[in-house]
Amino acid sequence: MESGKKSKGASPMRAGQPKSVAASSSKGGATLKSRPSIKEKMKPREGHNTEGAGARTSVKQGSFDSYVANHRKIAKESFSRLIKQPVSSLMTWAVIGIALSLPVGLSVLLANVQQLSSGWDGSAQITLFLRMDVSDKDASNLALQLSTRPTVAQAEFISRSSALDEFKTLSGFGEVLNYLDENPLPHVIVVKPAKTLATVTQTDALQKRLSEIKIVEKAQLDLQWVQRLHSMTELIQRGVWALGLLLALAVLLVIGNTIRLAIENRRDEIVVVKLVGATDGFVRRPFLYTGLWYGLGGGGIAFFLVQITLFWLDSPISELARLYYSSFSLSGLNVESTLFLLSISMLLGWVGAWVAVRRHLGAIEPS
Repeated sequence: MESGKKSKGASPMRAGQPKSVAASSSKGGATLKSRPSIKEKMKPREGHNTEGAGARTSVKQGSFDSYVANHRKIAKESFSRLIKQPVSSLMTWAVIGIALSLPVGLSVLLANVQQLSSGWDGSAQITLFLRMDVSDKDASNLALQLSTRPTVAQAEFISRSSALDEFKTLSGFGEVLNYLDENPLPHVIVVKPAKTLATVTQTDALQKRLSEIKIVEKAQLDLQWVQRLHSMTELIQRGVWALGLLLALAVLLVIGNTIRLAIENRRDEIVVVKLVGATDGFVRRPFLYTGLWYGLGGGGIAFFLVQITLFWLDSPISELARLYYSSFSLSGLNVESTLFLLSISMLLGWVGAWVAVRRHLGAIEPS
């Protein structure tokens, strides 16, 4: 009976093991099954990394947003401080605007003169005054020969009699000229250079070659006065640049002195802010924005001064151009020039404020 019961139960090895060993083996088997492998340990936890990256991104975004909000707040506060002192702010803006309007206005006028004279470069003509003993036939043949040259676009022959009639009409001394014994004017050939001669040097070379013709008394280039005008405008332009640099330095000094006074007026506030741990960059920031607002306001006043001056001069200049059968009118500052003016004025304001802050703010320290 007992042996039959034993055969129906566990095997002899199983039955021979103590219960503690069997229990430990069963526990050990369960522990081995639940223990992770090395590869599983090496695998990163995707959810944990995603959450960490999202947290870092949100922290960066939050710090950037707070930085932008801080700058926006300080810019508004700096502008409101200027508005609360309208008289002194307007006086500073007026000084900066007048200083900037002088070189800008002269530059605009020079640009108009250069625009007006740019079309005269292509209208160069060479006038050939022939000798007095040259016949009409020889002069006409020379004009035909010149018109066939590749460097000549057109050669127009004007006889002595035609030149005298034209002079009588234009000068208004027709009755006086009728008492002359002979015609004092020579034959003239007006030569228009080809379009391939785009530079003044090439036109001068053509003039020298035409003056070497035997029956030509004198070859005159009708563009010499335009060259003199270009030389004068270039000289004036350099003077405008020099004046602009000097006035820009004056703007820097004005803004720097204004920011220095603002620093002195807020000395106690700066000391208190530094006592609570504010950095130099935080203390410096409002004054830099004040310099930017000064520069922007001065640039806006300079823009309006230049536009008003050009509007005042446009009517008489247009009337003068109409007398010379021209439709020329003054052109003011375009969008690019206006943005350039405002950018330069703001840059001058920021640089002036930065120099003043760097020099005077470091001397204010809590005792």
